[in-house]
Amino acid sequence: MLNTITGRIRDTRYGGLVYLTGLFVLLSFLTRLGLVVLSGELLHQPFLNTFSVFAIGLLYDLGAVAYVIAIAGLIAALVPDGLFWRRFHGMLLLIGWPALVFGALFVATAEFFFWNEFSSRFNFIAVDYLVYTREVIGNIRESYSAGWILTALGCLTVIISVFTVKPVWWAARAVAGNWRHRCGVGLLCLLAPMGSFYVLSDSPRLLIENSVARELAGNGYYDFMRAFRNNDLDFKTFYATLLDHEVESAHLAEFEKAQTSAVFSSQTGVINRRYIGRENSSRLNVVLVTMESMGAEYVGTLGGKSGLTPVLDGLSEKSLFFTATYATGLRTVRGLEAVTLSVPPLPGHAIPARRDNKNFQTLGSVLRSKGYDTIYLYGGYAHFDNMKDFFGGNGYEVIDRTDIPRENISHETIWGVADEDLLGHAIKTFDARYAMGKRFFGHVMTTSNHRPFTFPPGRVDVASGTGREGAVKYADWAIGDFLQKAATRPWFNDTVFVFIADHTSLGRGRVDLDPRNFHIPFLIYSPQHVTPKKIHYVNSQIDLAPTVLALLGVGYDSQFFGQDILTEGAHHQRAFMANYLTVGYLEGGKLVQLMPNRRKTVVDATSFSVLESGTIGVEPLVREAISHYQFAASWLKIRPQMQQ
Repeated sequence: MLNTITGRIRDTRYGGLVYLTGLFVLLSFLTRLGLVVLSGELLHQPFLNTFSVFAIGLLYDLGAVAYVIAIAGLIAALVPDGLFWRRFHGMLLLIGWPALVFGALFVATAEFFFWNEFSSRFNFIAVDYLVYTREVIGNIRESYSAGWILTALGCLTVIISVFTVKPVWWAARAVAGNWRHRCGVGLLCLLAPMGSFYVLSDSPRLLIENSVARELAGNGYYDFMRAFRNNDLDFKTFYATLLDHEVESAHLAEFEKAQTSAVFSSQTGVINRRYIGRENSSRLNVVLVTMESMGAEYVGTLGGKSGLTPVLDGLSEKSLFFTATYATGLRTVRGLEAVTLSVPPLPGHAIPARRDNKNFQTLGSVLRSKGYDTIYLYGGYAHFDNMKDFFGGNGYEVIDRTDIPRENISHETIWGVADEDLLGHAIKTFDARYAMGKRFFGHVMTTSNHRPFTFPPGRVDVASGTGREGAVKYADWAIGDFLQKAATRPWFNDTVFVFIADHTSLGRGRVDLDPRNFHIPFLIYSPQHVTPKKIHYVNSQIDLAPTVLALLGVGYDSQFFGQDILTEGAHHQRAFMANYLTVGYLEGGKLVQLMPNRRKTVVDATSFSVLESGTIGVEPLVREAISHYQFAASWLKIRPQMQQ
C-alpha cells in the first residue's frame, strides 16, 4: 500500500527526504555521543544503561526530524513534475542544502554550550533566552571565540556539502509522479509531525532512572518545542493535588504550626492576615542588594571555598546572619520573584515574566504605603527578564543602565555595568532622596558575577576574565567598597542593609533538586539597629519580606506566603526550591519533589536516598508540600478576578 503511494523513494525526488533524515539522525547521534563524553555520566555505567540512552534517544531524534520532513516533503509535493520543475526543485534543494547543514551544525554546537552552562538539553530557559537575544549573543561573543567557531562551522559545512550535494542534487531532480501521487506523499509528510506531537511523550525517557542520562536521551529540537509549549503549566492538571477544602485548611495549619501572631480573615480562595506593628517602630531606610550567583559554595562562613568573600565573611560577624537560607530557583528572575512577592516558585515562568505580573502585594508596595520611595536599580537594561515591566507595574521607580552617565562607568559587559559603578550610582540616588527628606527602599540587582567574569583591573588579586572565582572576589570587594562609602553618608545610621544571593551557580538545568545547589547567604546589617546573631533556622527567600518588615516593626495586611524567620520560622523551619518543572519542599531533613504526570518523590536531603511512602512523616510532608504549591497556583489564577 505504502509502495503504491510513494513508489520507490530512492528513485523519486523524495529520496532527498532520506538524505535529510540520515543527516539529521547522524548529527543527533554524534551530538549525544559528544554530550555523553562531556558529562562523563555514562562512562562507567553498564552497557545496557548506555544502550538505553541511545535507543530511546533515537525515538526523540525521529520525532524531531518529522517536523523538518514535513516542510521539505510539502515543498516536494507542491512543485509539479516535468523537466523544468524538476530542475527548479533541484535548484531549491541545492541552495537550501548548505543552509540546512550549517543550521544543524550550529544547533549541535549550541547544545554543547548550553549543556556546559546548564547540564541540560534545551529547556524553557532556552525559550526565554530567545526573547533576550541581545544579552545572550553578547554573552557568547564575550565568553567564547565566536568568530573562530562560526568559521569552523562554515568550513565543516562546505566539506559535508561537497561530499553530499551530488546525490541530493540527483534525488531532487528525479521524477515526482502525478498530482495524486504527490498529494499522497505530502499528506504522509504532514502526518509525521502530528504523530510526533500526539504519540511521543516523556514516557520513554522516564524509563531511565538517572536524571543526567534522561537529559542525554533527549533531543534539543524536540525538548525546545516541548518547553515552548509547556512554559506555563496548570498545577492541577499536571501535578499531584488535594481537594480544594483540604488545601486551604492545610495552608492555614502551616501558620498555626508556626505559632503566628497574625490575625486571619478568610476571603474566597485567599487567606489574608494582619500583622500588628510596633507603636514606636522606627522608619528606617532599607537597602536590599540581591547578589548575582553568590551561592554558599563561595562564602567561607557557609562552608564554601575560603578566601573568596572576605567582606561577606567579616560582615557575617556584624549582622543578623541566616546560615540556612535556600534560593527558590536557579535564575535571577526566580530570586527577584521570591524576595519581592514572597511566593513559592510555581512551575514554568516566574511571575515577573508572565503577562499578569502587575498590582501584586510586594515588599515595595508595603513600604510605599508607609511613605517610602521605592526604587529598583539594575546595572543592565531592565527589559531583560521583564524587570522593567514587572517592577514598574508594581509601583517601583526603575533605574537601569540607561540612567547611569557614561563618565561614571568604569567597566561594563553585555549584562551590565561593573558592580562598583551600579552601587556608586545607588549611593547618589539615595543621597538625593535623603536631601528631599524622603525615606527610601532601594532594591539593587548586581551583575558582575556572571560570565564573561570581567571587571575593572586592580581591584582584587585575580585577573579579570579568568573565571568565576575572580568575579566572586570582585563582587565581594564591591560590597565592601559600597559599605565604606555609605558609612560616610548622613543616612547610613538610619538604614538597614539586606544582602542575599539571587541564586547559586550550581545545578543549572538539572531536573532533580539538591538542597546544596540552592544554599545562599542572607545577612541583615545595621550597626545602630540590628544586633549581630547567627540564625540557623531553615528558611527560604520568600521569607525575606516578612522578616524585614517584622524587624522594622511595620504593621500591614499580608498576602505573603513567607513567614518571619525570627518568630514563625523558629517553630516552623522549611524552604521552597524549584528547577525547570520540578518543585520542591524541604523540611525536617526531608525533601519532597513534585513533578509533572503527578509524580512525587521524597528523599533524604543529605544522602538523597529515596524514602518509601511508609516512612514515618513522609505522607504528611507530601500533603504539606502539595498544599503550598496548589494553594499558590489557585491564588494566582483567581487573583485577577478578585481585583475586579
